[in-house]
Amino acid sequence: MSKYGNFHDFCRDTGNRWSTLPVCNLFDQALTRAGTGWGGCDLTGIPLSGGRHLANLGSILLAGIAIAVTGFLLWRSERKKAAVGRREMQLFLLGYVIVEICEIFTIGGFPLNSAVRRGFTAAHIAAIVSTLWILMLNGIVGYQLLDDGTPLSLGLMITSAAIFFIGTGYIALDTGFSFTGYWDSTLTGNNRAYALYTLYQLVPLVFLVVFFLLEAFLVIRILGERKPLMYLVAAALLFAIGQIFQYVISVHICNGTNGKINGGLFETLFTLLSVVMTWVFWSSITEDDWPMPGVAGTGY
Repeated sequence: MSKYGNFHDFCRDTGNRWSTLPVCNLFDQALTRAGTGWGGCDLTGIPLSGGRHLANLGSILLAGIAIAVTGFLLWRSERKKAAVGRREMQLFLLGYVIVEICEIFTIGGFPLNSAVRRGFTAAHIAAIVSTLWILMLNGIVGYQLLDDGTPLSLGLMITSAAIFFIGTGYIALDTGFSFTGYWDSTLTGNNRAYALYTLYQLVPLVFLVVFFLLEAFLVIRILGERKPLMYLVAAALLFAIGQIFQYVISVHICNGTNGKINGGLFETLFTLLSVVMTWVFWSSITEDDWPMPGVAGTGY
């Protein structure tokens, strides 16, 4: 707990001057603040003209693939007219698209003005938090406490997600641009940023765990099935593998490839696979004639 709130080691091990954690773009050690890094393995990627580098081409390409795949899932969802939570699942997928668009300009290393990159970074962090909030609410939708797909259901989901987006985005923007100077103490040293750490590292994990537990209970105790649970577990495992690559294996890949790639590339890949399996899980419990708990309305 003595290291709670510290980003220093994470930024050092995920690319040093060019970390594949977007939050690191906000701190003084990052290239976006003309810093010299945290003292770890430099993620250099491929060289460009004028001494520049495209640090994370793999993540850029995978983010593009993720956007295309998610577009296909959105189309497939639209065809499932009678599926419970169709609109709510589409909101989650749209949130993921926003995350991947931001990823191209934050950790992808795409040539960009430093101030603009910090702006994208704030949007990236805020989109992660709000998208996982939407995912957690999708876990509640299956219980049909409200009619799914109605203006009330969608309005509550969008409004609450917007609150998370604006609140998280403000803190990230104020950290990155020092509008008020309130967060300036987080910019150097161990980069101890309690608010960002809680919102970016802890809160999304809580949302994911709650979503998993809600859906596992729905499948096992209410639907009385086991097969959909396999898809849910697969989604959780794929996400966990991606995080292991990002936080544990990344520095070793960076050292082994002399900075060409690191674990961020694989984190993007496994997160995409996790999103796909989450959609497959949702599809599997909506395409068949499962017994549903106390349906409040037909939904659409």
